[in-house]
Amino acid sequence: MTAQKILTNIAFYALVVVIVVFSVFPFYYAIVTSFSTGTELFKVNYWPKAFDWGNYESVLGGRNFVRSIWNSVFIATTTVVFALFLAVTASYALARVRFRGRGLLLMMILAVSMFPQIAVLAGLFELVRFLGIFNTPYAMIMSYVIFTLPFTVWVLTTFMRDLPVEIEEAAIVDGATPWIIITKVFLPLLWPALVTTGLLAFIGAWNEFLFALTFTSSETTRTVPVAIGLLSGASQQEIPWGPIMAASVIVTVPLIILVLIFQRKIVAGLTAGGVKG
Repeated sequence: MTAQKILTNIAFYALVVVIVVFSVFPFYYAIVTSFSTGTELFKVNYWPKAFDWGNYESVLGGRNFVRSIWNSVFIATTTVVFALFLAVTASYALARVRFRGRGLLLMMILAVSMFPQIAVLAGLFELVRFLGIFNTPYAMIMSYVIFTLPFTVWVLTTFMRDLPVEIEEAAIVDGATPWIIITKVFLPLLWPALVTTGLLAFIGAWNEFLFALTFTSSETTRTVPVAIGLLSGASQQEIPWGPIMAASVIVTVPLIILVLIFQRKIVAGLTAGGVKG
């Protein structure tokens, strides 16, 4: 191995280490801060001197924080179910059914995702009030599905276009209906794409703040990001950094666990074993 190649490898791995440290360090420091109380919060410590669980007890012992976690779980899970159901059926039509204006419709779907949330907030708020779902989980679910659909439809349409046409033709010859083709033929092959888009939709709904703050008015209907944002100290001038960091760690750990559980599905081959030849 030449000296130039050795230096290239060293530079590459050094860059990888820098990127990993830069990405992971904020979460690590949040964990360290979550175990600090009192004046220790304002000292730079890269390793906790003592594991004080007071911040976690304060957060979990709050009136509605655990309720906010369950609200976020319900809203994010329901959003993923509705978004994937609509996206799978829409992507089948866009990828497999030939009709006039299909390309234009797909571009319009992608264009919808370019609008920032604040641009449609007033219109969505009026729609939520008109439907009578203000201060309910369904207001967030409807809003999140609307903003999640363009991405899921676009991704699943791209994946479905890459699936072999022979699979669908064989199913049609066997007398399969479009619904059977979607559920029995395409869904097993789309599983990695469904996991990827579903996980991203879940993370987006779990972390969303603006709609959750606007469409809720009571503590019992708040989601986790709003509950963390509204944590208050003993006075108006005090910012409870310890409880905020503890709450942030609590709501981030489930996302990390989900990614670790489904990482193999995310990188799995889409059509592995689909066509034997």
